[in-house]
Amino acid sequence: MSEKLIIFDTTLRDGEQSPGASMTKDEKVRIAKSLEKMKVDVIEAGFAIASQGDFEAVQAVAKAVKDSTICSLARALDKDIDRAGESIKNANSSRIHTFIATSDIHMKMKLGMTPDEVVSQAVRSVKRATKFTDNIEFSPEDAGRSDTDFLCRIIEAAINAGATTINIPDTVGYSIPFQFGNTMKELIERIPNSDKAIFSAHCHNDLGLAVSNSLSAVLNGARQIECTINGLGERAGNTSLEEVVMAVRTRQDVFGCDTNIDATGILAASRLVSSITGFVVQPNKAIVGANAFAHEAGIHQDGVLKHRETYEIMKAEDVGWNNNSLVLGKHSGRNAFKSRLSELGVEFESDEALNDAFSRFKTLADKKHDIFDEDLQALVSEAQTESTEIIRLVSLKVSAESGKVNTANVTLSINGDEHSASASTSGAVDATFNAVLSLVDIDPKLQLYSVSNVTQGTDSLGEVNVRLEHEGKVFNGQGVDTDIITSSAKAYVHALNKVMANVERAHPQI
Repeated sequence: MSEKLIIFDTTLRDGEQSPGASMTKDEKVRIAKSLEKMKVDVIEAGFAIASQGDFEAVQAVAKAVKDSTICSLARALDKDIDRAGESIKNANSSRIHTFIATSDIHMKMKLGMTPDEVVSQAVRSVKRATKFTDNIEFSPEDAGRSDTDFLCRIIEAAINAGATTINIPDTVGYSIPFQFGNTMKELIERIPNSDKAIFSAHCHNDLGLAVSNSLSAVLNGARQIECTINGLGERAGNTSLEEVVMAVRTRQDVFGCDTNIDATGILAASRLVSSITGFVVQPNKAIVGANAFAHEAGIHQDGVLKHRETYEIMKAEDVGWNNNSLVLGKHSGRNAFKSRLSELGVEFESDEALNDAFSRFKTLADKKHDIFDEDLQALVSEAQTESTEIIRLVSLKVSAESGKVNTANVTLSINGDEHSASASTSGAVDATFNAVLSLVDIDPKLQLYSVSNVTQGTDSLGEVNVRLEHEGKVFNGQGVDTDIITSSAKAYVHALNKVMANVERAHPQI
């Protein structure tokens, strides 16, 4: 029988460190429930000490999720450990993940500590964490550039202090697969008490090797992988959950382990994270990209038609793709709507939320004849986004003519009061943004504006993503509609809502 490979998902913590990927408490809970449904073993819900918002989000996830272990990150500091312990106290199963840097450059230039001081601090923090839970994870930050002898010393001490999981982070994405695998193997073999802990890999993708490094670690004894949905994360991202899960499962002839992940929920989780963060999944992304199971070449098409396995090593249905994606129309009822969304991993917390989403579906069905899974997820995501908004788009009228000045008339609801404004420029989107901006007391800088279609066809929902920078912070917004200008306005308003909420965050990196 295969050994179990633990999946530790850090989308809500490390994934959120991507500029513009900041999530609200409610959004974190929605993603956590999707991960729980997918049978993720450990969910790192956040960094409790970073802000009051992060603390409350970890608390909310700990309360909402029953089947997965809920983890909070903490630096090797007393105040961090205590805050993390408080945030997870209501979880059915909890973990504290504490870390301290161990590379020479980090100890000298960042911490200003000697190796002896670092070991002492690590031991103190692990022992303190045991006051709150017996499930303690320790990470030597920047292990990929740390001295192996020192890693052996500090890890042995951490295990003796009570650490039950030892995570080896390639913090800056510096490692090469054979090297990272050899390091994992050497640590497990040399550390006398290594059998008392599970060894884990946390790899960043700066050289595009995060998944390869993680899999190399598994081949050399690691039995936990830290990863994120869509590979979301700091800089170039983290190890992609969907890729490592399907690599291990597809190549059982190579890996002596497997995960408990229900892979049919992968696509739904991918789309949920994409819709909440506004980070569009590239079409050629493995497993979850739009082209992941598409065949253009005639030779490939012929082969697949004759026998699927000639050019496909996985079944699209196994990761959540549905060949029959046209599921609903304007004559579909509320029960069919609710049932299909449940299959896509979307559950409604109240009848009011269901009714609101169903009303949006009926409105969309009057505009668009064919309703696809992607349409359903987009409109539900939009409905759930609006539940916490400060600003809401009430109406938009645009007058556009080629070669002429374009005018936008906008009405917004701001804290429940309606306000209207108009603006004229050479472009309809620019005029719309200027009109919206004239009604608020902030002036953020637009860093990104992108448009993509949710499904095929000229009547497709258009998805717009905008990224705003304000006072050194980055905020992402998303909007969907069959009209691109309206999508743009919704996305801009969504981002402005985040600017106005403006929660302070101070994430560490491991």
